[in-house]
Amino acid sequence: MFNKTSVAAFGPQSLKAVRDSMVRSNLARTVINCRINRIRRMFKWGVENQLIEPAVLQALQAVAPLRRGRCDAKETAPVEPVPDERVEAILPFVPRQVAAMIQLQRLTGMRPGEVLAMRLCEIDRTADPWSYGPSSHKTEHHGKARVVFLGPRAQAVLRPFMNRDPEAYLFNPREAVEEHHLARRLNRRTPMTPSESTRQRKIAPRRVPGARYTRRSYAVAIARAFDRAFPPPAHLSDENRREWKKEHHWTPNQLRHAAATVLRRVFGIEAARVVLGHTSSVVTEIYAALDQCKAADIMAKVG
Repeated sequence: MFNKTSVAAFGPQSLKAVRDSMVRSNLARTVINCRINRIRRMFKWGVENQLIEPAVLQALQAVAPLRRGRCDAKETAPVEPVPDERVEAILPFVPRQVAAMIQLQRLTGMRPGEVLAMRLCEIDRTADPWSYGPSSHKTEHHGKARVVFLGPRAQAVLRPFMNRDPEAYLFNPREAVEEHHLARRLNRRTPMTPSESTRQRKIAPRRVPGARYTRRSYAVAIARAFDRAFPPPAHLSDENRREWKKEHHWTPNQLRHAAATVLRRVFGIEAARVVLGHTSSVVTEIYAALDQCKAADIMAKVG
């Protein structure tokens, strides 16, 4: 922990030492830069509240961030859009609530947090297409409004979840667990024993599903489906199994990248920017992969 003495002595060399230790820990360059900025923000708060001298913060700001190709920190691979066939492969192995969230992300380009927090009261169905205005979103602290338009295909995905309290979350993990247990009872092959039929549920279990999915539970549900949709061959070693998983697994945020790529290819970068809710098309470039097929076709004719 920091005290007054250590804060006063903390300077550029100390910050560089912290940064170098993170590099030796094999953290990614972008992660290291984020953590170093967090330390700077801590000292900025101290200056704002007159706990430390402004000169300490000014000295820390002189430490440059790690640059790509100019340091020993490892680089992370860019987030790629997930192919449709890999999405379709896991849909039979996830609860219908998770399948609906996956399809909505792929159709609309919503962020994972936006689809997790959907409620009926936030969906305007008076006009076509429907519009969804999240009560909380990533850029709200900048005063930006976020509206997601839901076309016919997205509406069809949502309709089975409309029969609930308008204030409740549309995708409820408790409902998914109950449906899973019911399906197991209906599909069991052996008769229920007397002890099983008289068994009572725990009054206060240690773990109970929440009222909505979290980012982690959403990603875990998808990861479990991978193991069933793409079981690794039995002869693979542990190292090869990890490579197998990396090759077949994807994350919820890749669905947003996939939607952005389709929008850019069909309607252009400006249309993709508007649908994704970005202020600048520069940000959209990160999400939308370049469609090199179009460039190849052009150069095949004129090159």
